[in-house]
Amino acid sequence: MTRLTRLALIAAAMTSLSGPTLAAPETFIIDGTHSFPRFSYNHFGYSKQLSRFNKTSGKIVLDKEAKTGSVEVLIDMKSVDTGYPVFNEHIQGEGLLDTEKYPTASFKSTKVVFQGGKPVAVEGKLTIKDVTRPVTLTITSFQAMPHPMLKKDAIGANATTKISRSEFHAGKHAPSVGDEVTIDIAVEAIKE
Repeated sequence: MTRLTRLALIAAAMTSLSGPTLAAPETFIIDGTHSFPRFSYNHFGYSKQLSRFNKTSGKIVLDKEAKTGSVEVLIDMKSVDTGYPVFNEHIQGEGLLDTEKYPTASFKSTKVVFQGGKPVAVEGKLTIKDVTRPVTLTITSFQAMPHPMLKKDAIGANATTKISRSEFHAGKHAPSVGDEVTIDIAVEAIKE
């Protein structure tokens, strides 16, 4: 056996002993044209009102092999959209969102929980009006695949949580207008 052949066999053996190559963490940038946090609450017992924020940014990092990740979301609170301009101004007022003093809200994860190969929850800290509280976003759907139009890897998810708005100093008109707020976020992100 020639020396070159022996070296090739040793290299092949060493490669097989080292195990499979692990996937590295992947970073995805949130697509602000397809990512909208929505919130709903009880309005005087008459109806469940649903509104959204139109400007959201951030990033998601996932390592599917290690089953870890992180999520950072920044919400422009001045982009609140109730469907009615006068109410948009009202909800941005001092006793509610107070967007003059607090123009943004944020979510930063502390843990991404996986079940099998998919994330099922994101634990983290939500900050509204400089008040930070722990929340868990329950992921109700998750998809990872190449984007059919952009030809890049992409992910998408829907997640939900409930908060008490008075805990964030936004409790004006409670309890007549419900203190419990359901937050649903639809998010799509494109690989960096």
